[in-house]
Amino acid sequence: MANTPQAKKRIRRNNRRAEINGARMSRIRSFVKKVEAACETGDKAAAADALKAAQPELARGVARGVLHKNTVARKMSRLTKRVASL
Repeated sequence: MANTPQAKKRIRRNNRRAEINGARMSRIRSFVKKVEAACETGDKAAAADALKAAQPELARGVARGVLHKNTVARKMSRLTKRVASL
C-alpha cells in the first residue's frame, strides 16, 4: 500500500487517467464497430461515411496517447481496404 503522499496522489491520478482513457478507447471502438457493421451489410455509402467519422477518432487516440501510431495506421489501412472492396 502507498505510504507517501506522492504515492497516494499518484494512485488517485492513475485511477482518474484510467477512467478517462477507458472512455476514449470505448468511444474509438464504437466508431470502428460502426464501420465494420456497415461493411457486413454491404452498404458502401454507409461504410464510407462511418470510416470518414472513425478516422479522426483514431487519430485523436494517437494524439492523446491512448493508442500507438502504427496500430492506428494498421487499423485505418485495413478498414479503408475493406470499404474499398465493397
